Amino acid sequence: MSKKIQEFNDYRSKMNEKILSSDNKVIKRIFNLDTNAFTKGHLPVKTKELLGLVASAVLRCDDCIAYHLSTAHKNGVTKEEMMETLSIATLVGGTIVIPHLRRAVEFWEALEEEV
Repeated sequence: MSKKIQEFNDYRSKMNEKILSSDNKVIKRIFNLDTNAFTKGHLPVKTKELLGLVASAVLRCDDCIAYHLSTAHKNGVTKEEMMETLSIATLVGGTIVIPHLRRAVEFWEALEEEV
């Protein structure tokens, strides 16, 4: 696993554990809602992850982008699908999204190197 991906996963796991151990009912419900929103429903998981990727890019959240890239990759999203999705995000979000697009492509390359 690349250092970039390992650091992201380790940090996310460590902090989620700390946050959830606070036993805050609202935070636990938000985490649960987020998890359940991305399960298979009328839309396939792959589609939901791509929607999450667009929203994350438009909102300029690099952690969210990395998370959705990882999950999309695990769900069989191709590089071409990812790039088309990020092209829509850049169109919607404008040129301010371009730095996030760069980091997204770099993270995707790290994911592809693992295979």
